[in-house]
Amino acid sequence: MEPIMITGAGIVSAIGGNRAETLTALLNRQTGIAPLHYLKTAHREFPVGEVKMSDEDMKQRLGITQEPTTRTSLMGMLALQEALDSAALTGRKDLNVMLVSGTTVGGMDKSEQYYLDYLSNDDRNAYIRTHDCGATTELMAQRFGLFTMATSISTACSSAANAIILGANLIRSGRAEIVVVGGAECITKFHLNGFNSLMILDHEQCRPFDATRAGLNLGEGAAYLVLETAASARRRGVQPMATLSGYGNACDAFHQTASSDDGEGAYLAMQKALRLAGLQPEDIDYVNAHGTGTPNNDVSESQALFRLFADKLPPVSSTKGMTGHTTSASGSVEAVICLLALQHGFIPANYGWKEPMENGVVPVAQVQKGVALRHVMCNSFGFGGNDSSLILSTAASSKGRQQQPTPIIYIKAATQISAQQPLCEDWMTEPVLFSEPYVRSTDPDFKAWLSPLESRRMGKIMRRALVTAMKVMQDTGIPQPDAIVTGTGLGCIENTELFLDQLCREGEEMLKPTYFMQSTHNTISSLIAIKGGCHGYNTTYSHKGISFDSALLDAFLQLQLGDIRTALVTGNDEMTPSYFSILQRTGYVGAPGEVAATEASAAMMLTTEPGEALCSVEDVRLSLGVPQLAAFVGSVDAIMLGYNGQDDNDRIYETLAAQLPGVPQLHYKHLFGEGYTTSGLGLYASAQLLKRGQAPAFMRCDGGSETLPVNRLLFVNHSDGQDVSCILLKRL
Repeated sequence: MEPIMITGAGIVSAIGGNRAETLTALLNRQTGIAPLHYLKTAHREFPVGEVKMSDEDMKQRLGITQEPTTRTSLMGMLALQEALDSAALTGRKDLNVMLVSGTTVGGMDKSEQYYLDYLSNDDRNAYIRTHDCGATTELMAQRFGLFTMATSISTACSSAANAIILGANLIRSGRAEIVVVGGAECITKFHLNGFNSLMILDHEQCRPFDATRAGLNLGEGAAYLVLETAASARRRGVQPMATLSGYGNACDAFHQTASSDDGEGAYLAMQKALRLAGLQPEDIDYVNAHGTGTPNNDVSESQALFRLFADKLPPVSSTKGMTGHTTSASGSVEAVICLLALQHGFIPANYGWKEPMENGVVPVAQVQKGVALRHVMCNSFGFGGNDSSLILSTAASSKGRQQQPTPIIYIKAATQISAQQPLCEDWMTEPVLFSEPYVRSTDPDFKAWLSPLESRRMGKIMRRALVTAMKVMQDTGIPQPDAIVTGTGLGCIENTELFLDQLCREGEEMLKPTYFMQSTHNTISSLIAIKGGCHGYNTTYSHKGISFDSALLDAFLQLQLGDIRTALVTGNDEMTPSYFSILQRTGYVGAPGEVAATEASAAMMLTTEPGEALCSVEDVRLSLGVPQLAAFVGSVDAIMLGYNGQDDNDRIYETLAAQLPGVPQLHYKHLFGEGYTTSGLGLYASAQLLKRGQAPAFMRCDGGSETLPVNRLLFVNHSDGQDVSCILLKRL
């Protein structure tokens, strides 16, 4: 298998608005950390790494006059433009180019500004749909109009690095020849105050790996890389900048915000990256450390580095003393910095370092120029112990990898907590029918699964997610799957609302850290890993109505590639009364004739191991726009569709179904309601139907009144008529 080429890159951060400015700042050891200027906050005492442009400056540079926009999406557009230009992709709508972007803040800069308006009036309704992470990616994708697929990853500070990993797997699996990967994140009052509530912000210039380090400086920015097959680069006449030769993701499975003393997750992620690259530790010429400057991170990362490299530690530095910690964008911001180091033969300085910490890494304090680099490692570690490591290499020194045979992939077990009877399939004979516009989940007795102490510390969505995961792991006898991949459109929105409400009503003092800790989207997947001691791959997708579908695609690709043998895939969202009220008042949900707005959790175990299972998964595909179904599905007995009573939504399903004339149609949202990850329930239901070999009449929406035999089924989902997923299932 040919190596993965990097043929384009773009970056925006506190030290520059493009690659050239960034390179100059790095070579001259110039920091972008400065007093707050653009963010309107009471906390003027914290230095930050702001991008040196206002929103209006960026809109003018991009030629944007319309609203709504968000600061995160504007920075992302600038970095994307440079990446596409450098790879000669601008305007190339004739190519299969995919986009994977990482963010956690999303449109929070507007949500925190207009939150009280959302609750009390309709003045700012246009911004409600820019809140979630997927909306940020959609705004960027719509500007360029050349992407055939788009999705979003939200794993806190490792989001962009994990976006790079998915992009690489899309190429390795043959799904794509070109994938644009990276992340974008702006500074908001929400996460500035969140980090402050955890007491990990430094009032002075941050000093990673220094004995006097006292915390991090928040930063913001965006960066994107163009990944491409060597064959595609040759065909297009594009000269590769470097290669992505290795990558790895692992979970520390230790704590929601703290890292373990021995850096287990970081160690495993770096080890995986080396193994995939076919390299030994001594082959690494430089490590761009995560290096946040917090007392905990720098000790943990030091120990992980010592474990991996022993007495042959290569030069190490953290560049966050110049850019600030760009959180979800840091993986790609620092990957572009590593790319510049490879191209121009230098090692960036660890700005601010003066005094060695006890038993810690001694970083490179001054820029080292004229250095021949072949392989550099880039680390990104996020909340929940979500740890990722990348290896970039010069094109001449990268090695190819052997493609493995494609295995059969099975759904071994699946369960749900929803508006139907929880943790069982009673709905198939006695479905619960409802006519209300808003229905909360029917929860099981959580005491049968969780101790009172555990349960008290969790919001409802976390209890549901954890219990459905535990049930599937128990049913399959797989207590520690190789991967935990979660989809959630909004994450723990109840905790997000509580923190945001307190922030907007009471000001920026005495905010509760628990609400912030549990507001990140990957809280759920990390909680499952911590509970089960699972140190394997761990990622969360947050891309509107295809969040679960994106998670399934990720797991499917890794199983196909032979990287893993078992994967727990979950979909979890909650619908709070206040959020429902906002969406209903603005006309997004709750109109007469529509299915109910609901909340739910679905979990399923995928495996390549033969044995008892519900069904097999033949294919998973995501696309921007309506795909041509007949070209790849062949003959199916039924198509499962997500009709919900909204004209615009249902019209898309009618268009899709028309491509398969005569194929019986099934539906599921009249039973499970509508939510960002209701597709997880639809797929769960589809797998249960295939296990039985028939669909009950109450799931038919084609006029049929008899039980329908089903041996091969196509599940189709879409989000806002743009993102469409197609999942092909077969009875065993």
